[in-house]
Amino acid sequence: MVNTTQAPLHGVKVLDLSRFIAGPLCAQILGDFGAEVIKIERPAGEDSRHHGPYFEDESIYMFLYHRNKYDASLDTRHPEALALLERLIEWADVVVENYRPGTIEKMGIGYERMKELNPRIILVSISGFGQTGPDSRRALFDAISQASSGLMSMTGEEDGKPTLSGTYIADYTTGYQGAIGALMALMHRERSGEGQLVDVASFDTMFSALGIRLMAELMLGRQMPRSGSRDLLTAPVNVYEAADSPIYIQAGTASLFARMCAVMRRPDLAADPRYATVEGRMEHQALLEEAIGAWAATRTTEEIGRELDEAGIPYAKVASVAEVVRSPQIAAREMIVESVHPRLGTIRMPGNPIKMEKTPPMVRKAPPSVGEDNSHVYGHVLGLSTEEIARLRDAGAI
Repeated sequence: MVNTTQAPLHGVKVLDLSRFIAGPLCAQILGDFGAEVIKIERPAGEDSRHHGPYFEDESIYMFLYHRNKYDASLDTRHPEALALLERLIEWADVVVENYRPGTIEKMGIGYERMKELNPRIILVSISGFGQTGPDSRRALFDAISQASSGLMSMTGEEDGKPTLSGTYIADYTTGYQGAIGALMALMHRERSGEGQLVDVASFDTMFSALGIRLMAELMLGRQMPRSGSRDLLTAPVNVYEAADSPIYIQAGTASLFARMCAVMRRPDLAADPRYATVEGRMEHQALLEEAIGAWAATRTTEEIGRELDEAGIPYAKVASVAEVVRSPQIAAREMIVESVHPRLGTIRMPGNPIKMEKTPPMVRKAPPSVGEDNSHVYGHVLGLSTEEIARLRDAGAI
């Protein structure tokens, strides 16, 4: 059993004022590595609690981003809310928020006020377009980030429409960037004693992830088209229909292409001068894909996998979510973790992908219900009496 006091963020106190995905994920990552996280949400629950599908009467959405957190309900518009928030800011080392820029200032807890309350505070502000710039006050959700950053224009078949990613890739990536920013700020504070503002924008995060297409535009003035499942720079690389299901094969380098020809028993392809260079294979990749597709269609993915494994050619069956959750690799990597919810029983969730030898991430607490930890937060952390907590509850403040 791992000693929780040895967790890398043991003793770090995080106030999570965020909603939806990016902010809550940022705070959860810190919690996975030992931080004490208090999540504040309105008494009716944040919006994502009311999004299906549901397990019993709880949105499974909430199980993704809220483990290892204490949950305190608070009506931030109530006259007594500001005083409670200010005391929690005094308690915290890190505050995570993802309101639209300007909102926390209207609430009376902008960064300047936070510094007055707690000069060492680290504020992680996660937003759509950042705290500066002409678009800073615009609303943004994940899909808007994908569209505005250029990612959506890159995704899909060359002759088809731009498409979204199959998951909330902008929110996930931004959540991790927020956690990295918090850690860097904690390191700086350890050395200097200074807190700081960490400004993380979903738009910036997606823009920075555009890869070679971005560099082609910046350095060459060249716009690279959508490529579907093909590789941008090498060929043949694509999805092929095997006898039982699709399979992705990466045979784009010179050595991999030679091995692929050997596996297919097609020395004629290896000897064809049209395919001798990567440029030639890119120019004629449709012909190569036709040949590989005909070969794959007569075999199952298991048969193809055995031959490609022996040849050292990268491949993967295109797995469904139902298949991948049962993968032995997922089990070996502990990428599905369990927690016991006090009311709902065992909950299964995605594990943390950061594996550490000495201080691994831990699930110490199941995702909480709204206000589940009011007594702990308002009583133990802030020191309010049972009577005062009851009064605040009856007044509608919490």
